[in-house]
Amino acid sequence: MNLGYVAGVRAVVDLELKQRLRSKSWYVMLIVWFAVIGVVTALAAYTSSASWNGGLADEGTGQLMFELVVGFVLLFGLLVTPALSANSITGDRAGGTLAILQNTLLSPGQILWGKWLAAWIAALAFLLVTLPMIAWAMSYGDVYLPAVPVILLMCAVELGVACAIGVGISARSSRPLFAVVTSYLMVALLTVGTLIAFGLSLRFTQEEIVDYEVVNPKDPWSQVEYDSETGRMLGEDGEPLSMAEEEEAYRELDEQSRGFVYNPADEVCTERAYTRTILHTERTAWLLAANPFVVTADAVPLDPADREGMASPDGPIGLIQLAVRSAQAGAEGPDCVDGERQVDAYESAAAGDLPPMWPLGLGVQLVIAAALIISGRRRLVTPAGRLATGTRVA
Repeated sequence: MNLGYVAGVRAVVDLELKQRLRSKSWYVMLIVWFAVIGVVTALAAYTSSASWNGGLADEGTGQLMFELVVGFVLLFGLLVTPALSANSITGDRAGGTLAILQNTLLSPGQILWGKWLAAWIAALAFLLVTLPMIAWAMSYGDVYLPAVPVILLMCAVELGVACAIGVGISARSSRPLFAVVTSYLMVALLTVGTLIAFGLSLRFTQEEIVDYEVVNPKDPWSQVEYDSETGRMLGEDGEPLSMAEEEEAYRELDEQSRGFVYNPADEVCTERAYTRTILHTERTAWLLAANPFVVTADAVPLDPADREGMASPDGPIGLIQLAVRSAQAGAEGPDCVDGERQVDAYESAAAGDLPPMWPLGLGVQLVIAAALIISGRRRLVTPAGRLATGTRVA
């Protein structure tokens, strides 16, 4: 009797989960995980409370707590997932039980899908135990609700991709230690390696430009000039002021600037030029695309106030998204080009004028995971053409 494809996958999943549930170490990990997340959430709540801030509670406390919890779930999930998934097949191979599984009606694809789903479900358990903390954060009433399902979904997807990478490497490897180490290296390549590659690439994007100073005719402070050697304020005759004259000038400027309202449209370019070095981060920002934190943060919808640049995001996820968008925009571009005031990169990034980066990053991750899964499937086909020296068959 042939076993249906889905039924075969479900059988492998049931077998894997029953093995995990029989292990006491699994429950210990969940308890430790719950305690760590609870401490982090409690500290975030306390440092934002009125008792910590002199009677004034911080706004956005719920959003900060929510994003911290999800960020920690993703961070520790990426640390735990390689250990959960990379040993799933190599462990059976080393223990001599993989050959028994291969001699059943299960196909290599069913074994792989079953191992992956079991590892993913185990990883999602870490997200599940943090639901009380998420409910605690949402009780503050200032969490941006449209972002909640998206951020949880993307966190779950990233854990699934990490599990697929681990299972694929596990199917390819003959030794559990090699599979675990290689899986950790792959996850580290995506998380830390992308940041290092982006940082190193900045050296090759440097450019020296001639920029022009920008002033706001309605802002008295923006028209002040300073002597490059002494650092003192320059008077109308172009000479540095004395200390007494400078103090008097500061008082006059303070009075003149009362009631001033900043408007970027009022700023104009001057003829005062200076040379400075800029970084064309927009040329290498794509190196960050495959980072799991970037993929998660970039897909999350921001609060309209944050997107319009009216306020800074309250949580780390929003800050990561704005940092990535600023890198896409080229955060240190010239203020004036041909006498025309340029739009600030932060304003451009906050306004959402740039395309999202997460589809590219998630696509790269899926290609890597699919390549490892397909490569691993070939190693599960029986009879095997060649086994590594010392491999235990049964």
